[in-house]
Amino acid sequence: MRQMPFEPPTEHYDEKIADIDEQICKLIKQRKDISNHNPGFPTAQWISAWSEKYDFCEEFLTSVFLHFFNEDIYRPVVEPKGFRKNIPVLKSFEKDDLFFSVTLVRQFENASVVHFSIDANTASEPSIPFQEHPFFDLSIEGGGEYECRNEGGGGCEGHMFHTYTISPALPDDLSVIKFVFKECKEPFQQPAGFEFVI
Repeated sequence: MRQMPFEPPTEHYDEKIADIDEQICKLIKQRKDISNHNPGFPTAQWISAWSEKYDFCEEFLTSVFLHFFNEDIYRPVVEPKGFRKNIPVLKSFEKDDLFFSVTLVRQFENASVVHFSIDANTASEPSIPFQEHPFFDLSIEGGGEYECRNEGGGGCEGHMFHTYTISPALPDDLSVIKFVFKECKEPFQQPAGFEFVI
């Protein structure tokens, strides 16, 4: 997700609240650490109780926690540059009437782009409606630490595809790499429990 540039209104800042703002940052970090980066979202009952106790609108508190929940979308976007080559992968996983495959990896100087497809057996039953179509987060095992970003996709009846930008670039020898796909539910990329490795 590309972020619009934001110019903060810095004409005025009350330095007396700087220590409080730093404590807010410290508490956010503490929240991430305690929850192992998976805090979930406060229930409506918690939001309602806190809004009354601390004199905030419920909508405001909801928007604050929504930003915590979606922190990943604010990470810098890596734009693949300097195309090098295509590496065919052609590995797959099958479950029920769905066929999942990684077809190829496009190698760039600063990143890799993974092409992922989902094909449904439309001969046995009608295609899955788009709103019910599974979505997957990708993580990489082997070869180091990687940032994986789902760049979206598309499709038609019985076929869906997604692309993921991986940074830094994957090694050309993909035999040391495992692609781990974890199903998630929209909105907010909630884990759904099903995962597989290609």
